[in-house]
Amino acid sequence: MNVILYSTGCPRCIVLKEKLLSKNIPYTEVTSKEEMIASGFDEVPVLAVDEDIMNFRDAVNWVNNYKES
Repeated sequence: MNVILYSTGCPRCIVLKEKLLSKNIPYTEVTSKEEMIASGFDEVPVLAVDEDIMNFRDAVNWVNNYKES
């Protein structure tokens, strides 16, 4: 599983980062605004899990329901 957090360090980004850490979900953080714009993201945080792209609400739900395999 490949998890990427696109973040600017905003309050919602921090919440999502803390949730990922609390569940011990390994992730890579991307903070490059240019890369986010090039990927078509117009808000943050965005969580990419393999091929799934999630906004903040969907990402929080995913993390909350995550079960380690």
